[in-house]
Amino acid sequence: MIRREIHVFLTAIMFYTRIPCPRWVDHNSDYLNQATRYFPLVGWIVGGVYAVSIVVLTMFFSPLTSIILGLAISVLMTGAFHEDGFTDMCDGFGGGWTRENILLIMKDSRVGTFGLVGLGLLLALKVSSTYDLIGEANGQIFILMIITSHTLSRAMAVVVVRCLPYARDDDDQSKAKPISTSISVNSLVVAITFSLIPLIGLMLQTSPMVGLGVIPMMVSTVYLMWYFKKWIGGYTGDCLGAIQQVTEVVFLLSQLILWRYI
Repeated sequence: MIRREIHVFLTAIMFYTRIPCPRWVDHNSDYLNQATRYFPLVGWIVGGVYAVSIVVLTMFFSPLTSIILGLAISVLMTGAFHEDGFTDMCDGFGGGWTRENILLIMKDSRVGTFGLVGLGLLLALKVSSTYDLIGEANGQIFILMIITSHTLSRAMAVVVVRCLPYARDDDDQSKAKPISTSISVNSLVVAITFSLIPLIGLMLQTSPMVGLGVIPMMVSTVYLMWYFKKWIGGYTGDCLGAIQQVTEVVFLLSQLILWRYI
C-alpha cells in the first residue's frame, strides 16, 4: 500500500515536473488519475524551491533580479508545463469562435499573438506582485506565501477535474498533454487537505484574515469553469494550466491587498 502510494506520488512528480524519477515509475494512465491528489503536494516542492531560491539569491542580487532568477528556476523545474497551458488557452479562446476551432488552436504547437501577450502580462504580474510581497513580508512569511500560492492554485485545478468533463473526444494525441481525466471524492479531499496546510501555517504566522485570499481564487476558478463549459463543454490540460497560473497570480495580488490594508 505504501509502495503503491509512493508510486502514485512519483507519477505526479514525473508528469508535472522535470525532477528525475526512478526508472520503475512508468507512464500509467490509472496512476496518473490517482496522482492528481498529489498535485498540490507538487506545489509544495516547486513553490518551496522557488521561494527559497529567491530568498537566498537576495544575498547576492537585487530583489528584482533574484525574483526573475527564481522564476527561471521554477520554470525549469516544471518545464513551463503550466505556462504553456495558459499560453495555449489564450490563443485558443482568443482566436477561436467555435468549439472545434478553439480545441484545434490549443493543439497547435505554435504561439500566437494572444498567447504571447497573455504570457507576457502574466509573468509581469507574477514578478511585480512577488517583488511587492518580498518588500512587505519577512523571509519566513514570504516563503509561506509563495508555497501557499502554488498549492492552492493547483488545488483549484483539481477542483476543475472533479467538476467538469474532459472536453476532447478524439484520439489524436499529437499535441496532447498528459492529464488526469477523473478524480474521486476521496482524492479531492486529499488534494484540498494538502493545499490548506501551508495556508493554515500562513494564517497562524500572520493573521486569519489572509485566508480571505482564497475567495478571489475561488471566484476566478468558478468564472473560468463557466467560461470553459460554455465554449468547449469542459476542460483540457491547457485549461488546467491556465487555472493554475491565473489563480496563483490572483492569490499573490490578494495577499498584497490584505497585507497592506487589513
